[in-house]
Amino acid sequence: MTSLVIALAIICAYLIGSLPTAYLVGRFRQGIDIRNVGTRNMGAMNVFYTMGVACGLVVLLVDIAKGVAAVLLARWLGILFDVELIIAGVAVVELIAGGVAVIGHGFPVFLRFRGGKGGATCIGILGLLLWPWGIVFGLGIFIIALLVTRYPTVSYSLALACTPFVAWLVNHSGALVIFSVLLLLIPVIRYIPRVKEMRGKADSWRHVFQRKGLQDRF
Repeated sequence: MTSLVIALAIICAYLIGSLPTAYLVGRFRQGIDIRNVGTRNMGAMNVFYTMGVACGLVVLLVDIAKGVAAVLLARWLGILFDVELIIAGVAVVELIAGGVAVIGHGFPVFLRFRGGKGGATCIGILGLLLWPWGIVFGLGIFIIALLVTRYPTVSYSLALACTPFVAWLVNHSGALVIFSVLLLLIPVIRYIPRVKEMRGKADSWRHVFQRKGLQDRF
């Protein structure tokens, strides 16, 4: 039964993660393929810059909700089928579902496996698993970083980077520390080509990570 529940959670999490929010918003709102405009990334930030704040917020919230939904569905399946596979106080099926949801976002079956980085989906997963302090510390770091760098992507990346420390210092969970580090490696690795692209256009590494304003983009 445990294997069946895990398999079902994986399938559901992948399909949830594969929901191409940015693509759908681009198609229905402006008739564009978001993967061919701006930075060509299928994520909330590209929608913010190319389609406006309202569309960007919709994509951001839905992509965050995908991570939350994948974990909650896995939790519900575990309760429904009375499956308790626990490591260091954490339900393994929830961690697996969270990781698969991010993979689904990055490689969606509905768009021939060409998706986004998965940062927003990570926010939903880690925000839920580390509730409420993951959100409290993350939001605080995001606001401070945004005031300093004026670069939303770097700001929310720094906010996400605090989650392993929250997992250790607040939740006292080695399993969540390891999980959060491994989960965040997915968007980090996928973002490396974009960093190289920005460095090629910027006059310095400082300009890559600290912008002149929110509209300063390349």
